[in-house]
Amino acid sequence: MSDPSDLPDLGDVVERLDHVAFGVADVARGAEFVHLMGGRFFDGADSPVADFRWAQFAMPGGGKIELIAPLSPDSFVATFLDRRGEGIHHITLKVRDLDEAVARAESAGQRVVGHARLHRNWAEAFLHPSTALGAVVQLAEWDDSLPGGSSDWEALLRGEVVEGT
Repeated sequence: MSDPSDLPDLGDVVERLDHVAFGVADVARGAEFVHLMGGRFFDGADSPVADFRWAQFAMPGGGKIELIAPLSPDSFVATFLDRRGEGIHHITLKVRDLDEAVARAESAGQRVVGHARLHRNWAEAFLHPSTALGAVVQLAEWDDSLPGGSSDWEALLRGEVVEGT
């Protein structure tokens, strides 16, 4: 077996492990568990383009947990829940250059799916679980200085916070 440090990597493209996302049927119910673990809500929105609601929680000591829930029965999150039930959906690595990260991942034999720019401040691609140790790994590029969703928890639950508006 070769030394892994001899293999190409994404080390200088990855900025950080940003969050772990859980697929849940209901963000409010999922938030109870995250709060128990010390998480504090700070950002979220409905994403009509991808048909899901997301909510992020800052965790003690750093890092984030994200909850994703379907907005309709046709959502990819609904499909995930039907197949697997609630649980970890993906981990997200923030990258400085998505195209470079994708090119390197593919050259290392990773199966990359869903490479897209969804709006002005969000581009993503996914490493397929078949080549990523059984996990969905999201590679995402965005500008931290631009607003994402809203810190108004009640407005989020009422469906009043929509990405891109």
